[in-house]
Amino acid sequence: MLSAAQDILDVQENIVVNSSAADQKCLPKVDKRLCKPISTGAVLLADIIPCFVVKFSFPFFMQRIPFGVRHMIVVVLQFCSYLVVAFSVNIPMSLLGVIFASMSSGLGEITYLALSPNYKNVISTWSSGTGGAGVLGAFSYAFLTEPHFANLTPSQATLVMLVIPVLFAAAYWWLLVVPDSVYQVGLHPKTWIVPRSHLAKSDSPVTDSVTDSTDSKTPVVNYDGRGTSDSTGTSNSTSTSNSVDTSNSAGTSDSADTTQSESPSTRDKFVKQRKLSFPEKMKAILPLLKYMIPIMLVYLGEYLINQGIVQLIIFDCDHGFDLSVESQYRWYQVIYQVGVFISRSSVDIVRLNYTLLVLLPILQITNVFIFLFESLYYFIPHIWILFSLILFEGIFGGASYVNTFQEIHDISPPDIREYAMSVSSLGDTIGICVAGFASIPLHNAICRTSLYSVNK
Repeated sequence: MLSAAQDILDVQENIVVNSSAADQKCLPKVDKRLCKPISTGAVLLADIIPCFVVKFSFPFFMQRIPFGVRHMIVVVLQFCSYLVVAFSVNIPMSLLGVIFASMSSGLGEITYLALSPNYKNVISTWSSGTGGAGVLGAFSYAFLTEPHFANLTPSQATLVMLVIPVLFAAAYWWLLVVPDSVYQVGLHPKTWIVPRSHLAKSDSPVTDSVTDSTDSKTPVVNYDGRGTSDSTGTSNSTSTSNSVDTSNSAGTSDSADTTQSESPSTRDKFVKQRKLSFPEKMKAILPLLKYMIPIMLVYLGEYLINQGIVQLIIFDCDHGFDLSVESQYRWYQVIYQVGVFISRSSVDIVRLNYTLLVLLPILQITNVFIFLFESLYYFIPHIWILFSLILFEGIFGGASYVNTFQEIHDISPPDIREYAMSVSSLGDTIGICVAGFASIPLHNAICRTSLYSVNK
């Protein structure tokens, strides 16, 4: 949706964006600012505020909503977002489609991060997958609308994207191996709410410090139903068999009866999630702030760049690979997503410690000033240099994301890990939300200036 932000705003100016993309030409000379009445930050706000509301509210009660139900809601919202944007006739209708996409994104992220403790070593693959999704989405839209390639209209390209929710639904219901530790829904409406018996009682206090998983007193259970007395998985079924319920909503037999049919990837340790009161949930957030604040600042910087500044950086034909103004913005988004994908896929190769996590916001804010001065003075001679800077911007953001969530996953007590993973995603969302509000006045302030020097 953010890759299509420029086209969505063109509707506001009565620009016929559904005409042939071949009508879009590069500029032979850049001698004035080409400012839109509304910054792409407006699209960012529509894309992030609903996401923020979902991420802020859902972690406090979503443990009662089965993962399957959440996934269905995500898929339906995806369908609605593409259809509304494709057939929109004005800016409010387009932004409504963006809002649907935002709600889908917010609910999806906290859902699948909460699902991750049920699998072994999936934070790196989750982060790599989200990075790959960004590249695929941005590149697909740029490819489909680029005059040199598919040359589709934005509406046609958006309709092609309807294949994504179809694949997304299939990936969860037919591809993913769901362990017995995950509550399963059935056709009966009574199974659409997770019973309280499926959650562990809140029998141990939440402390101010996040402890290692070995400190938790909550029973650890293998997926084959056998209890463990320690983190190594030593069998102790008599001490834990009565305290853990691994049956699902459809009334299946005990998980020990299904061990032979399980994939080896699911035979891992699972800790029953504790029911937390509202004060306990708020207290559990405090030790996570040291990780949430740095990632918030990183995302604040990168979305100030993406939605408030790069829209105003334009290159002429000779210095911009003959790309039109619209195409330049789309390929900015593609390059950014490539950087995100590279760094989100690197955590198993290069693991950043906390000191480096704190350094990333400084590097990203430095990027903000570089892009800001470029938008004012146009001192960068060619678009490939800007592409390189955007690539590093994405690398900084992706590295902050994957290493932050890996740290939170590793240090959170296992009996509240699902909650910790979902609520900590508020950090980047707050940064994006602040960037959305700040990018609009920043965009307008830059537009009020004249070009100091034109080197392109």
